Amino acid sequence: CDFVRRPAAFASARPAMSAGEYSGLRVSAPNGVKVYQVTSGKDAPKWLSEKNKRKLRKDAEYGRRVELVQDLEFTCASSRVKLSPDGNFLCVTGIHPPQVKVYDLSQLSMKFERHLDSEVVDFEVLGEDYSKLAFMCADRSINFHAKFGKYYSTRTPRQGRDMTYVRHTGDLLVVGSSSEVYRLNLEQGRFLNPMRAATSEGLNCVDVSNEHGLIAVGTEDGTVECFDSRTREAVGTLRVTKSGPEGLGQGVTALKHDPTGMHLAAGDHDGIVRLYDLRSSRPLMEKDHMYGSPIVDVKYHTAVDGTRRVMSTDKRIVKFWDPNSGANYTAIEPGQEINDACAWDGTGLMVLALENRTPGCYFAPSLGAAPRWCSFLENLTEEMEENTAGNAYDDYRFVTREELERLGMQNLIGTKMLRAYMHGFFVDNRLYGKAKAIAEPFSYDEYRARRVEEKLAEERATRITVKKKLPKVNAALAARLEKAAEEEGGKDGKKKRARDSGAGAATRRDEESDGEDAADAGAREGGLLKDDRFAAMFKDSAFEVDEDSETYRMLHPNAPKLTKREREEMLEEHFDLESEDEDEDADAEEDEAEAEDAEAARAA
Repeated sequence: CDFVRRPAAFASARPAMSAGEYSGLRVSAPNGVKVYQVTSGKDAPKWLSEKNKRKLRKDAEYGRRVELVQDLEFTCASSRVKLSPDGNFLCVTGIHPPQVKVYDLSQLSMKFERHLDSEVVDFEVLGEDYSKLAFMCADRSINFHAKFGKYYSTRTPRQGRDMTYVRHTGDLLVVGSSSEVYRLNLEQGRFLNPMRAATSEGLNCVDVSNEHGLIAVGTEDGTVECFDSRTREAVGTLRVTKSGPEGLGQGVTALKHDPTGMHLAAGDHDGIVRLYDLRSSRPLMEKDHMYGSPIVDVKYHTAVDGTRRVMSTDKRIVKFWDPNSGANYTAIEPGQEINDACAWDGTGLMVLALENRTPGCYFAPSLGAAPRWCSFLENLTEEMEENTAGNAYDDYRFVTREELERLGMQNLIGTKMLRAYMHGFFVDNRLYGKAKAIAEPFSYDEYRARRVEEKLAEERATRITVKKKLPKVNAALAARLEKAAEEEGGKDGKKKRARDSGAGAATRRDEESDGEDAADAGAREGGLLKDDRFAAMFKDSAFEVDEDSETYRMLHPNAPKLTKREREEMLEEHFDLESEDEDEDADAEEDEAEAEDAEAARAA
């Protein structure tokens, strides 16, 4: 079925590119989270003849398109999108003309299409599937549809803005340009007494919790009023934001209870989402979208690993963020105005109703796997990872005006060889390499010398060094002498290699092998620490040099003053500090043993 309902979908997967103009899948990675745009590429107009449609089979740009669901498009724009409770049907409404399309996701195709008399403001799926639908239209009417078509129509006293369905009571709640919450009981088939809000202005949105049945209503004066569905009386009020002008639908624009029923998310006309604990009037978290656009929709999304995030939508962006810390997880910016958003819990798929012919379909693998009916998305994204094409900017280098002057290329400004961009220019990599070779002819030699030094430093770091025993007296002086001896030995080695590489090197090596080399090696191996003439200087405390004394500072004014940490690092580099601790422990044990023997002798 997947192959039948997706013409050219697998064909589009083969040449999938990440940077192509008409790619089958386009990818973005806000905050490092990859989000794939599933609906992208060229669309064929409906009025195209069959002959011209057959010609499109050879068009590579048309072949790279992806159709997640067949005929998922409208004449002008889509306004609302919702998923049936059983997850098998997707309902989308559009405008110009007002219409609704229901898609059977198991068949990846449209189930039916129906036209209405006026634009749909909001709708509700009353049953488990598409068999019972309620549409609230712009002419103050509520139209009920069954499987066969339109079933019944009624009107509300005032224009509605939002509605929701209370399943455990069978009430359809409608809020609008008045302070009353209209209740249409579907079991009795009539309007019941409305619930009145304390505000004198209109109501923008309504939501009911499936856990405890609490009804929350967002008002134009910036408050949220809660009603008990059993007594139909107000039980509390939350001040969320400032009041907006009457009649413009400002104030609180979106509401949503979390699955536990203890928290409430409220979005306002300034683009700020606030999270509340129903037991407190202070917000737990505030999230600003930074666009100043009203919040269109707020939802709680549960990822495949059980992590719950807030999915907030305004006219320009959809954001996923942590409700505890407020940290952004990822975001989607389709480029067109957003009217509504729908997401599948436990998966990474979402559909956006846009001011565009085609609704936006997006897939984020990190949020969860694709639903069973579109499992082929996993293969498409995997192939896209394997066959990513190079960026068009890979062959160019960005340079500033200062770099151009340093390279002597300022005379190329205004020519085709430099492309102005922001505060600099794009230049071909080959031209940049030639110019740099002329302007800095010794740059490669400097680079080579630097790399040689880095390699030698790495080799020295991996050598096994034999650390000597730490002297009891003048340890810092001994460390400095050892360091000077190592540096002197390195210089002698370089001189010897340079001397051996000249003419007659073999003869000199034979003559000097028994002379200077042996003497120098003996001197380096011994040093002052093993010379009997200076041995007492590092053993007897009478010869200790106090480097902190005033006399030493006067005699050595240029001597470096080391901190305690620098002194420990220098000693650790040349001596074994653990042996000192072991010697101290051994001396302490010997002193204790001698004291015990002396005490035993006195007692005897």
